[in-house]
Amino acid sequence: MSFGRFDQGDEGEAMSDINMTPLIDVMLVLLVIFIITAPLLTGSLKLDLPKVDAPAAQQPPGVLHVGLRKDGQLFLADQAVTLAQLASRFAAAAQQSDKTEVHISADAAVPYGDVARVMGAAQAAGLRRIGLITQPPTGAASAVH
Repeated sequence: MSFGRFDQGDEGEAMSDINMTPLIDVMLVLLVIFIITAPLLTGSLKLDLPKVDAPAAQQPPGVLHVGLRKDGQLFLADQAVTLAQLASRFAAAAQQSDKTEVHISADAAVPYGDVARVMGAAQAAGLRRIGLITQPPTGAASAVH
């Protein structure tokens, strides 16, 4: 019994050409898949939706802008108010939505106690989303101490 072998001849060099047939086969299969699935991805149904008299969807939570001057004056949306008026406005906003946000902007010279009183009034009314408005430093080489 004799065994045949594939004779390379005298040239024992490795084949340097890439067989392109399997690459072209894979590319053509992917092309066919994309051609079939592309219309499915962009397709939409044309519907004539019914019209109803229903209330509009709930609006996103509101924002209350509170300002404090260094002389102790309080402002709610650029209108001067007292702390009692501010507390009643906080309570009314909390009844509408507990997701109402309170943004407090205060002068740098305002005592911390004044800011804490406004924050306490908001929390007592049931508002939990409180933010302090600041400005970035004006110098590029400013550091936090």
